[in-house]
Amino acid sequence: MRTQYNFAFLDEGSKREIRRASLKAIAIPGYQVPFASRELPIGRGWGTGGLQLTLSLIGKSDVLKVIDQGSDESVNAVSIKKLIDKTTGVPTVDATQEATLIQSRHRIPEIPLKPEQILVLQVPMPEPLRMYESSELETKRLHGEKDYSGAWLMLFEQIMKYRSVSTGADHPVMVHDRYVMAPSPIPKFDNPKMNFSDALILLGAGREKKIYAVPPYTQVVSLAFDDVPFEPESFPGKSCKQCGARDVFMDELYHQEMDETYYQCNDTSYCLARMNQQSF
Repeated sequence: MRTQYNFAFLDEGSKREIRRASLKAIAIPGYQVPFASRELPIGRGWGTGGLQLTLSLIGKSDVLKVIDQGSDESVNAVSIKKLIDKTTGVPTVDATQEATLIQSRHRIPEIPLKPEQILVLQVPMPEPLRMYESSELETKRLHGEKDYSGAWLMLFEQIMKYRSVSTGADHPVMVHDRYVMAPSPIPKFDNPKMNFSDALILLGAGREKKIYAVPPYTQVVSLAFDDVPFEPESFPGKSCKQCGARDVFMDELYHQEMDETYYQCNDTSYCLARMNQQSF
């Protein structure tokens, strides 16, 4: 089956073009680099941007991990792994520490990433200014002039209306004190993991045809006011029912038969590793 495809599905010219865009994105942290998004055998909006990055970067010596909202076994994650396996033959793992290339949707793993790893995040909407400016030409001008008053006004309006910032995910960040960036729909809990990360973080939006990056050891600060500081999700006094973990991002679940609400690690491989008493 594998011989019917080019290695990693994409043709070599497409891979080179995507890698060139990635290098430019790494050189200008937080800047959105346009690229010619290719057609893939998955629907746009289901991770084509992240998948194109992964297919362009992956090599025969790599080890791949794919996450979808914290799970390694969701439909999206399994489908992407099957496509990459059929076209490359590279091994796939659930353990974060064993992977060299990690593609994720909506989460950054709980286990800290290492310098030799690359994290690829799938992005549905790469433009953090789109909520209040529909014109692509105008958002480019605003980025060029470092005019982010609209982003600050949006947060201010949330505080006035809800008495706190109401962004549950995709909370905008300032990268390298220059570009405001959409971190992808990761929860606010994961935003601090981008700050001075040991690993390279690449973000791809296939439908919007944009690639951007956070190079290792780059300052990433979540937008917040001095008198209303940034507050990620927290679970005080809560622990995972399965592994007992604290200070991780958890899902609140309800057991109907027992009429009980309980918490569980969102990162399933992290939870499993703790249950097997692995060291990180």
